[in-house]
Amino acid sequence: MPKPDRSTPASVRPRKPVLIILHQEHSTPGRVGRFLQARGYPLDVRRPRFGDPLPQTMQGHAGAMIFGGPMSANDPDDFVRAETDWIGTALREEAPFLGICLGAQMLARYLGARVYPHEHGRAEIGYYPLALTDAGHRASGQLASPWPDAVYQWHREGFDCPAGAACLATGGDFPVQAIKVGLAAFGIQFHPEVTPAMMYRWTTRAHERLALPGAQPREAHFEGWFRHDGAVANWLGAFLDDWLAKGELQRA
Repeated sequence: MPKPDRSTPASVRPRKPVLIILHQEHSTPGRVGRFLQARGYPLDVRRPRFGDPLPQTMQGHAGAMIFGGPMSANDPDDFVRAETDWIGTALREEAPFLGICLGAQMLARYLGARVYPHEHGRAEIGYYPLALTDAGHRASGQLASPWPDAVYQWHREGFDCPAGAACLATGGDFPVQAIKVGLAAFGIQFHPEVTPAMMYRWTTRAHERLALPGAQPREAHFEGWFRHDGAVANWLGAFLDDWLAKGELQRA
């Protein structure tokens, strides 16, 4: 592979794409995708569930993200196992990696941690408080915008913090909400990518989940968006800038 032309300023060199791994036919990366594109990063969208292959190396990508889905990281499906095993590629190469909800659970499972349903069948569906740990406060100090106080959730399973990882944020029914592994690998239980259109679609197509213990009524989701989304959006932009910069620094 030819070496990059270091004489060209990084600001004008073409950006490598970010690998986006989705799990349903019509899923999108939502606001995360828009934020990446606004920063000049193309999206390489793949759906292993429907036969798309995963790259053997991260050399051609600026980072990788595994998004959520209705399946479990404990499921025996071939694509679930393949995605979970593939996370090792990003970790070994110290490439930026972000797991969102299911993706975070896959990261935890790859590292040997437990992924589990709540013992009383409770779910987090709606907006819930987020509390930073000491490690989270240290990480937050490096960002241009702080972590939000409340975030949008849609899950019935949680995960333990793996050995060797740092727990950045905690919650209520599912205590581990964000982890960091190494320099640039993160897992978050919540959904910063969600838009009002996505929220409308989720609460319509999966409305039966709103009856689960702990889930919030539909109107509370939209009320929460108006109350909390500005802080989430500000944090997301700052987080992505820092996350992508780690990759640029690592590969410089």
